[in-house]
Amino acid sequence: MDKVIIEQIFATQSGWSGTLLRLVLGGVIFPHAAQKLFGWFNGPGLSGEMHFMTQVAGLSTATAIMAITVECGATLMLLLGLGTRIAAIELFGLFIGMIVFIHAPHGFFMNWFGKLPAGQEGFEYHLLVLGICLALLIQGGGNFSLDKLIAGLSDAR
Repeated sequence: MDKVIIEQIFATQSGWSGTLLRLVLGGVIFPHAAQKLFGWFNGPGLSGEMHFMTQVAGLSTATAIMAITVECGATLMLLLGLGTRIAAIELFGLFIGMIVFIHAPHGFFMNWFGKLPAGQEGFEYHLLVLGICLALLIQGGGNFSLDKLIAGLSDAR
């Protein structure tokens, strides 16, 4: 792979803010991904989530599979700090889709007081995810990331 491409993808600012942002975002999204894929944390599991996405949300099977794959894969990438910018772009696109196709009709606010049926939350949480993704896109994964290790190996060549 071209050295310039490696540098652009894996370069990261030294510091703790990128580390903190990616670990917090990965840590928050991980339980949601695990609910969807494995049924952990009282989640629906893959078959239940596929049913919701295709039958309730009206997404195609391919789109539903892609959304679950992105959420799970990008979360793992964030936690490892591997391809942080790629993961941030993937999650940014996923959460834009969630806002547009699922949450925008329900307004801004989350369902804090349980007045709406499950799944009818607004998009305030999603905006926070978008902001964190943009910050990670700009600065990278920070200290203790595989990105930093890869970028260092590229610099040594």
